[in-house]
Amino acid sequence: MLKQLKSFTLKMMGGANVASLLVMLLIGCSDRINPADHPALANAGLLFPVLLAVNLGFIVFWVLFKPRGVIIPLVGFLVCYSPVRKYSPVNMSGSVPDSTLKVLSFNVQNFGYSADGSPGDGPNPIVSYLARSKADIICLQEANGQVIKAELDSVMGRLYSHHSEELKDSSGDMLRLYSRFPIKRVERIHYQSYGNLSVAYVLDVNGEDVLVVNNHLESNLLNPTDKAGFKNLVKGELGRHEARQESTHLIDKLAAASRKRAPQVDSVAAYVVRHIGRMPVILCGDFNESPISYAHYRMENLLTDCYVSAGNGPGWSYHRSGMYVRIDNIFCSDDWKPYQCRVDDKIKESDHYPIACLLKKQLKH
Repeated sequence: MLKQLKSFTLKMMGGANVASLLVMLLIGCSDRINPADHPALANAGLLFPVLLAVNLGFIVFWVLFKPRGVIIPLVGFLVCYSPVRKYSPVNMSGSVPDSTLKVLSFNVQNFGYSADGSPGDGPNPIVSYLARSKADIICLQEANGQVIKAELDSVMGRLYSHHSEELKDSSGDMLRLYSRFPIKRVERIHYQSYGNLSVAYVLDVNGEDVLVVNNHLESNLLNPTDKAGFKNLVKGELGRHEARQESTHLIDKLAAASRKRAPQVDSVAAYVVRHIGRMPVILCGDFNESPISYAHYRMENLLTDCYVSAGNGPGWSYHRSGMYVRIDNIFCSDDWKPYQCRVDDKIKESDHYPIACLLKKQLKH
C-alpha cells in the first residue's frame, strides 16, 4: 500500500513539474505580447521568478526522493534557457581590457528627497556616490535636484565639464546627463506621456559621434497604499477575498501603465533604428518593466543587454515595499563589448539601485 502511494505521489509530482515548466515557458515568452493589445497578459513576466523558484524546489524534491526525476526540471531549464538567462544571467568574470568607458544609470528619486523635502545636514549621499563612481557617462532619472542645486553645481560641475538637464514641465521629472565628453546635440524623443520622457544626446567621444539615450518610461504610479497591499499579499497576510481584490487592483494598475509604455518603447526603438549603424549607441534608464517584458524584448532585438551579457544573478534594481525586480538597464550596440555590469546595492537613499557597466569599443573590420 505504501509503495503504491509513493508511486502515485511521484507520478503526481512529475506531472506537476512538467505543468509548471510549461507555464514557465509560456510566461518566458510573454514579452512578445504588445501591452497595447493585451495589457494584462503582457505583465505575466512578473510571475516568472515565482515559477523559477518552484522549479528549483522540484530539483531539491527529486534529489531527495527520486534522483532520476531531476532530469525533468533540468531539461525544462534547458528549454527555458533564454528567459532564465535573461532574468538571472551567469557569466564568467574575465580580465578587463584597457581604455574602457564606464557608464552609470541611476534613478535617484530626487536625490533621496521628496519634491518638497529639505536637504538635511551634510553632503548628499547620492551626489557623493556619483562623485566617487569615476563614471565617464552618468544618466540620471527623477533627478530634479533643486533642493541641492548648489551642491550639484559645485561637486558634479567640478568633475564633469559637460552636462545637460531636461525637465518635464507637467510633472517636474528631470533627466540629467553628466559626461567627460563634449555634448554636440540634445534631442527629446517624442511620445505621449504626462510625467515621463526620453532624451537622446550625441557625444563627441575621442573624435567619434556616440548616441546616448536616457529613458524614464511610463511609471506604474503605485501609491504607498498599493505598495503596502502588495507587501501584505506577498506575506500571505490577506484573506482570500481581500487577496483577490488586491491582486485585481494591482493587475489593473500595472496593465494601464504598460499600455501607455508600449508606444513609448516603440518610439524609442524607432529612434534607435534611425541611428544604429551610423554611430555607436548606448541606451539606458528606468524602463519600469521587468526583464521579461515588451520593453525589454523590443530593445534586446536591437541592442545588447549589458547586464545579461556581463552581469550575474537577478540584479534587482528596484528594492522597496517588497518589490524586487531589475527595471533599470544599460544596452549597447555591437560597436561595444560590455564588461563587469552590476547593480550596486550599497547605496540605499533612492528606491532604485544604480546599474553600471564598462564598455570597450570594438575595432571595425
